[in-house]
Amino acid sequence: MIDTDASTAYGIFWAAYIVAFAVFFYMMKSLFRVLPVYGLRTLLLSTLVVLILTPVESPDIAGWWIPAWLFAGYELILGDVDAAARALFNFSVAGLVMLLVWILDLVRYRLVNR
Repeated sequence: MIDTDASTAYGIFWAAYIVAFAVFFYMMKSLFRVLPVYGLRTLLLSTLVVLILTPVESPDIAGWWIPAWLFAGYELILGDVDAAARALFNFSVAGLVMLLVWILDLVRYRLVNR
């Protein structure tokens, strides 16, 4: 059983992680503005979202989520390929969903800028 201090630390971690991601995302967005093609800019930003924000559930504590890049890297270093495969599966699902969103955004962009 997890005590309230651990639950509070978990909440603080995710709040700080999301705020740090928002700052990093807007910095990268301003950096990518130099790219001339809208589709390439949005593809790079959506890849960034998938790589940093995809979670995986902790195998030790039910209901606790970990950033998938952190979990997969840690498990690959330790040599547990089966556990890392769960995170890589989450990456692939998130990537497919983001690919669909990216394609729909390109269609929207094409229709608006006609």
